[in-house]
Amino acid sequence: MPICTAPVRGHRSAAAAAKCPACRGRSRGYVSYSPSYSSSGGTGGSGGGSGGGRSSVGGSGTSSRPHWSRAGSSVVYTPAQVRALTPVRESVEKRASLPDLRDVFLCHAWDDRRGAAKDLHDLIESLGVSVWFSEKDVLLGSPLLREIDKGLAKSRVGIVLVTPALLRRIEGAGIADKELSALLARDLLVPVVHDTTYEALREVSPLLGSRSGLNTAEDTMANVAAKLAELVALGPCPATKP
Repeated sequence: MPICTAPVRGHRSAAAAAKCPACRGRSRGYVSYSPSYSSSGGTGGSGGGSGGGRSSVGGSGTSSRPHWSRAGSSVVYTPAQVRALTPVRESVEKRASLPDLRDVFLCHAWDDRRGAAKDLHDLIESLGVSVWFSEKDVLLGSPLLREIDKGLAKSRVGIVLVTPALLRRIEGAGIADKELSALLARDLLVPVVHDTTYEALREVSPLLGSRSGLNTAEDTMANVAAKLAELVALGPCPATKP
């Protein structure tokens, strides 16, 4: 029997299917190959609640597994989360050869340094991930965007913990859209929305609010940390927790 020459998920094009000794006699339809993610337990549709105010699919049973999540991982993603995180993962892989990088730069409001920011920091570090944390690594009084930029240069991924306190800080600092746009264009930032909404974020920073990420209204903080740990893992994946 002829052996199919396609990747696991199918041929990339109809022409490729036509050249395959196993598939050339079949109908013209074919399944395109997408390296970003595969769906399991559902259709992998366009829903998702990871950002941008999209409707949540948390109760629909729809989930996806990104290509960077190792086999046997208990971490569950929505299709929207996979789409949002895939460009960040690609940037992580491109920067894999750079020396002396922290895994994550955690940007947060000063008021959150002993609350939500410390909780997220501790959870991520407990999974074997090195974190650039403002409380211990950034000088007090330094401009927010300047420190984000410096932290990103020395980290694989930038995490922005979006809380009511951060929204007040951004609004008060008068951050220029073009500066924030330059950072977002690097595909290194992941917003983590906590105790607020993307709608509120868009009111003070439309550009950051347009970037999908993770939301503790849909995931526990522990699950958010597990997804971030998988996102930056380049060698053997850190031990993830359900």
